[in-house]
Amino acid sequence: MPKENIFAGWDAATIKKYKSWQLRTIIVSMVGYAIYYFVRKNFSIAMPGLTAQYGISNTSFGIVIGIGSLIYGLSRFINGFVVDRFSARVIMAIGLLLCAASNFAFGYGVNISSWITGVDEGPDLINMLILVMAVTIVLNQLFQGVGYPPCARLLPSWIHPSELATKMSVWNTSHSIGAALAVVVCGYIMGHMGRDLSSDQSVIMTIAGNLGLDPEIPEDMKTILSYATHWDAWKWCFWLPAGLAVLGAAWLYFGLRDDPRSVGLPELPGTKTGKKTVGGTGNTSRSKFLKVMVWTNRWIWTLCIANVFVYVMRMGILDWGPKFLTEARDMSIEDAAWSVGLFEIFAIIGTIFAGWATDHIFRGKAHRMCFVCMACACLFMGIFILFPGLPMVLSIIILAMAGFFIYGPQALIGIASANHATKEASATANGLAGIFGYVGSFLSAIGIGVVADHWGWNMVFYIIVGVGLLGAITFISMWAAPRDGYERSNRFYGQQK
Repeated sequence: MPKENIFAGWDAATIKKYKSWQLRTIIVSMVGYAIYYFVRKNFSIAMPGLTAQYGISNTSFGIVIGIGSLIYGLSRFINGFVVDRFSARVIMAIGLLLCAASNFAFGYGVNISSWITGVDEGPDLINMLILVMAVTIVLNQLFQGVGYPPCARLLPSWIHPSELATKMSVWNTSHSIGAALAVVVCGYIMGHMGRDLSSDQSVIMTIAGNLGLDPEIPEDMKTILSYATHWDAWKWCFWLPAGLAVLGAAWLYFGLRDDPRSVGLPELPGTKTGKKTVGGTGNTSRSKFLKVMVWTNRWIWTLCIANVFVYVMRMGILDWGPKFLTEARDMSIEDAAWSVGLFEIFAIIGTIFAGWATDHIFRGKAHRMCFVCMACACLFMGIFILFPGLPMVLSIIILAMAGFFIYGPQALIGIASANHATKEASATANGLAGIFGYVGSFLSAIGIGVVADHWGWNMVFYIIVGVGLLGAITFISMWAAPRDGYERSNRFYGQQK
């Protein structure tokens, strides 16, 4: 539909009110979802500090991240059903408040572990800390799964399908903004807060033993002192974002409305699903609608499979980037945080470009742009890992270019799922795609932790590139798919008369 016909039949006052509410919805939900990531990606920056203080292995971190990813995917899947039936803004605000609570609890993990075990140090305390860490991370991921489904419901209700890729890709930068701010702020915390115990020889030896470093070697001692000078700084990586999340919950509750009808506006022309033409539509018709639009829709399932590969690649870089850069490329934790932050900044630009290209080059067919993005992400990741001797600045830029392209498919899969399922089932379709994505995240977390410990970081990134190629092949298999499912929806309701 041409852009000038989007508001066909609407008067100027109605159009002005609609545009105002659309902009408000995008901005409020963007800020809110960015804060969700503030209390999610802080863990990746805290991990090196936890290893330095307590000797927690990559494998242990991988298991915790992997289980949390599965829980997140399951939570998104379940909440897709919930949000399609209840108030999106209320659910999103409650979820962020619960994320704040779990982050506060994580920051007090050592205190909780000491209270349970009755000891302040030693293997019993560390084992209990790993358990407490696992429980709080899993709970946080459970509550994190409440964040995206409300947005998958809200945005297709406020944005026309012909503009959805462009505007929702702008919205989708929210998690890149949140993640970038989280790693930069938490990197600053790790480098400037905490207690200075650099004069305590027992602390020096503890860190050296946990990191496998030799205090007699100047470069190793420099690393050891960076952690000893900021002992317990990792706790503030959870407490400060948690305080922000409490404010964010209020922001969401008072700032959002569920759809245009809730503020006295009509539905957007061209987005009617045909539902209102069928009398007495209830649970039976709803179930049949979901069967046609989601459960037996081959394009939804293809997007779900592709999402596995996208998330293995994306989360492999994002979750493990700081550890890889500090352990394999000899960066300080602050420099690694800035590098991952640059990755996220490029991802923001790349996400917006992918949305624009989808609407203006591929006429709203997001899957075609996804193929281009995955192929380019593989290219840059291949260069990054095959040429480790390149100047550090150039290596970081190449990694950032991988971020520029990998976030396009992550955003566009949600847009494509919403379009193919229509606004009536967009949250359910995105919930289904989400659980597949976080199966990929689980495989990434568990696999990378084990591979890094046994075969090194190079093998990790060879695997990531291979997975990215599989994703590109999956996207090209749906090249002929339509833009959206509104014609399919109207056929379904037409058959119900």
